[in-house]
Parts: sequence; structure tokens; C-alpha cells
Amino acid sequence: MEVLQKYKRLLIITFLVNAVLVATHQGEFWPFSIFPMFSQAGNPWSRGLIEEVQDSSRTDLWEIKPLEEIENRVLTMEDYGIHEIDFANYISKTKVWDDGKLNGLRSTFQIDQYPGKMWMATRVRGYLTENDSVVIETIPMFLFTADTTIKNPNLFE
Repeated sequence: MEVLQKYKRLLIITFLVNAVLVATHQGEFWPFSIFPMFSQAGNPWSRGLIEEVQDSSRTDLWEIKPLEEIENRVLTMEDYGIHEIDFANYISKTKVWDDGKLNGLRSTFQIDQYPGKMWMATRVRGYLTENDSVVIETIPMFLFTADTTIKNPNLFE
């Protein structure tokens, strides 16, 4: 009988500890949570990519476009020594683009080593609409050449 009381007490303590941990972690505590990898499903997300620009005088250069319109111009960052995750975090999480941040982005690109190339740093944003369809749109941020950085005039006035 004493063993039963011991296990009963242990079970109560376990539930109390779980309740405290779940309450302080907004309902998510690893041993007893749902799969955290799926807990952000449906929330808007933002990433970054690089597109190669052939004609910087296009009238739609700075317009928000669906991803399908630029897919054929997207560069494989690995070919240029750019780490995709680092770039995605940098482009999607930076709120204030001062000269230091832009120079950091330029050094990541190392565009100086590719004369004659024009690359566009682009933010990709995805979200669900009210009718449960997914929208993925690209937002041009910066145009880089070997010696110039141009900010999107629609975003940075």
C-alpha cells in the first residue's frame, strides 16, 4: 500500500511540474507538446532569394510579383558561396537598412567579383488567404551591381 502512495505522489508531482512548465511556455513544453515543427503552420513567413537582372530599366523592376514570374531568374546561391539560411535570415529579419547593413549584404554577395552582373536581393513572403489558398509573392529590395546599390524606391523613400 505504501508503494501505491509513493507512485501516486510521484504522478501528482509530475502533473504539477508539467502544468507549471506548459503555463510558462504558452502551451508548448517538449515532452508533452504537439509536434512543434507543425505548430507554426498557417502563419505568414518570409525568406530571401537572389535573382539575376538582365534589364534594370524594366518598368516592373520594383513591383511585387508572384514567385512564378521570377523563377527562371533565381540564382542558386551555393554556386556563389552564399549560405541560403544566413541570407534568408538577414533579408527577412532586418528592419532598418542603414549603410552598415547594406555593406554587410554587399559583402555577402561579393558582387564586386562579378563585373557586368546585376543581382536583386528579393524578399519572398508567403501567407494563407481567407479561402485557404497560399500566396507566395516576391518583393524586390535592393539592386546590386559591381559598384552601386539601389534601394527599392517603393519601400525606402
